[in-house]
Amino acid sequence: MTEPPSTNIQQSPNEDVTAAVLVIGDEILSGRTKEANAGYIADVLTAAGIRLREVRVVADDEADIVAALNSLRARYTYVFTTGGIGPTHDDITADCIAKAFGVAIDVDERALARMMPYYESRGLELTPSRLRMARLPKGAELITNRITAAPGFKIGNVFVMAGVPSIMQAMLDEILPGLRTGRKMLSQSIKVLAPESEVADLFAEHQKAFPSVIMGSYPSFAGGQMRCELVLRSIDAEALAEADVALRQKLTNIGIPIGKSDS
Repeated sequence: MTEPPSTNIQQSPNEDVTAAVLVIGDEILSGRTKEANAGYIADVLTAAGIRLREVRVVADDEADIVAALNSLRARYTYVFTTGGIGPTHDDITADCIAKAFGVAIDVDERALARMMPYYESRGLELTPSRLRMARLPKGAELITNRITAAPGFKIGNVFVMAGVPSIMQAMLDEILPGLRTGRKMLSQSIKVLAPESEVADLFAEHQKAFPSVIMGSYPSFAGGQMRCELVLRSIDAEALAEADVALRQKLTNIGIPIGKSDS
């Protein structure tokens, strides 16, 4: 949860609540660090009823970060950023977000109060580099970091989190109870024991018959055979169930074998 704490998830069952993830860091684009946060965020948001609609990765470049942030926050209900709030000179996310919102940035006494006991208990000095992690845009709310004390923050509809996966996950746990959530996306999958080329035409026609259901095909190779998984997704449980039953029947009618469900 952000500060001040929120205890109630605001459910909007008839509304689509959307989100984007902005991953920040040269190390992601160079391949030195493998991105591990977007998939986790997607899982958590989907389960909560928030539709992740876009993921962007940008370098540690002020103009690129500001432009991406302003684009995303204007388009989606929420934006979650990861990376670039550490102690080094190239951690420029907080500065860029302050610039995007047109506010000042300085050491925040609330952040400092959380960090001092953590470093004092370890006999460490709050050096100028470490103090960088206490700098927040004016008007920002703190996001608790129960692992290393240096907080993330929220400003407007933007949540700024660490890039280290364990810390990001802890911050997301704090954020989630205060988010507005909408209609949950439901899904059904059918394992087809045949190449997707054999079902492509049928699948395309089935999509036309059920426009409210999102459909996708995901091929794989196992046991020396090409296979695919047909995934149906919808916020309408009745439409999803009807589309699932109808597709299974169509596949059976043309002799396409269906594998057993994992459930």
